[in-house]
Amino acid sequence: MQPRNVNPQRENKLKITETNLTTVMEFVLLGFSDIPKFCRFLFGVFLVMYVIILLGNGIIILVTRIEPTLQTPMYFFISNFSFLEICYVSVTLPRMLMDLWTQEGDISLVACATQMCFALMLGVTESLLLAVMAYDRYVAICNPLHYSLVMNHKACIQLVVGSWISGIPVQIGQTCQIFSLPFCDSNQINHFFCDIPPMLKLACGDIFMNEMVVYIFAVLLITVPFMFILGSYTRIISTILKLPSNTGWSKAFSTCSSHLIVVVLFYGSATITYLKAKSIQYEGTDKLLSLFYTILIPMFNPMIYSLRNKDVTQALKKLLPKSLAW
Repeated sequence: MQPRNVNPQRENKLKITETNLTTVMEFVLLGFSDIPKFCRFLFGVFLVMYVIILLGNGIIILVTRIEPTLQTPMYFFISNFSFLEICYVSVTLPRMLMDLWTQEGDISLVACATQMCFALMLGVTESLLLAVMAYDRYVAICNPLHYSLVMNHKACIQLVVGSWISGIPVQIGQTCQIFSLPFCDSNQINHFFCDIPPMLKLACGDIFMNEMVVYIFAVLLITVPFMFILGSYTRIISTILKLPSNTGWSKAFSTCSSHLIVVVLFYGSATITYLKAKSIQYEGTDKLLSLFYTILIPMFNPMIYSLRNKDVTQALKKLLPKSLAW
């Protein structure tokens, strides 16, 4: 891959210390600079995708708020998940659109650290919220008589708030740890946003402990929620198979299939990105995986939750005529 032709004055925005180490004051996001002829085309594609994400997830939020039949814990979590997806994609995509349009990738150290911190916090929130949604389905199917008691409004709010705030201190600390490292040789980040793997590649010196900390947090915040989801769905499937009729099977599976699809897409791409062996270094693949879980999944989520959900499609049919009437 050919590096971006960076202005020498820009690349030399490094502060030289007396110990001959270089303290990077500014980074350059290479993004898709290896295919400059397609930058404007990619700008158009990603702009359309961003609009689809905003509209699709926005409609899900609107429908679940105003439709009385969707005032249930499951749709409360789906609404929060859609809002999370809008926030998550807005951390990276607007910046990438600007870089594609200007074909420049300058980003200050503070801006890079801020972007990474918010991306990590929202990624942890998504992981935890998916686990909460699995727990909701577990209670609804395995313990239906106590569902309204267990998943009351107060409990739902506490679960959502806990998902949003649990990762904040951890990821602030992890971001500070990454950006306290000395960066040398280059300030060019071979990625379209500031993320842990490409940042560690720029660090110099012994970073074994830093990599171990990243790995431990990835296991705790990705693998543990995924194992919880796996356990929940093992119990759910066991309960469904005991139902007396095929109608009961299809109804139970229909409420879980959308969530399962999102779980597989998110955890699959996140696990490969953050838990793969160090010896596996395919930078092009890293970018594709990052595009997958930062852009494609948020774009597909509204389609998954609406097209595969009869309650949402019926609510949309009732909402659209009202909108057209205006």
